[in-house]
Amino acid sequence: MPLIKDTVTTADGTCAVTFATPEGDGPWPGVVMYPDAGGPRQTFDEMAAQLAAAGYAVLVPDIYYRHPDWAPFDMATVFGDAKERGRLFAMIGKVTPDIMAADAAALFDYLAARPEVRGAAFGTTGYCMGGRTSLVVAGRLPDRVAAALSFHGGGLASDDPGSPHLLAGAMRAPVYVGGAKNDASFTAAQAETLDKALTAAGVSHTIEFYEAGHGFAVPDNAPYDEAAAARHWTAITEFLGQHLQNQT
Repeated sequence: MPLIKDTVTTADGTCAVTFATPEGDGPWPGVVMYPDAGGPRQTFDEMAAQLAAAGYAVLVPDIYYRHPDWAPFDMATVFGDAKERGRLFAMIGKVTPDIMAADAAALFDYLAARPEVRGAAFGTTGYCMGGRTSLVVAGRLPDRVAAALSFHGGGLASDDPGSPHLLAGAMRAPVYVGGAKNDASFTAAQAETLDKALTAAGVSHTIEFYEAGHGFAVPDNAPYDEAAAARHWTAITEFLGQHLQNQT
């Protein structure tokens, strides 16, 4: 799949991005793929290319571009190293809902200006903290999101005032959530809270749990699960095919 490295100008600087498209002339529906807490890296270039092969123009942003001196994480070992785990969570805390929304507006503007992309509304999908971002963006920029997905996302229905479930009333996009087994960051009780909020708001949605641990869909995560990852690819392509491919 054609894949380029580019930059997007935001209110706070320059965000590096990976942009992947299918072979052919297009244009195609656009999707922003938000990486997990490990940030953009080779495995997300490969995942963007895989989604692009299904017929989408896929943009992966550097969620930490405001901190150009940040060093990459080793996702296979980061949670077992107290120092690295602390550094990881410190970086996560710097990506606030306001930042998510502001950056998303710039990313959507970039997609809208690309000749390879069609439509004025886009898909969002994300992993871990990126799954939360996907839903926050769907609530904060509802006119620009046509389908929103989250995989092993955490904090989707928490006590935090920035919790995505509190934005349900503003959402217009259908929502898909694939939770992880025994995940303290997204429990069955939290799934029920999210379900009730989306139902009350009239948001079309699916919430289901995978028989795999947090991180199951991302190949360089220690809990990566091949069967669950394959199921997640089926879920993405079916969901986007239903809700995004008809965007003009």
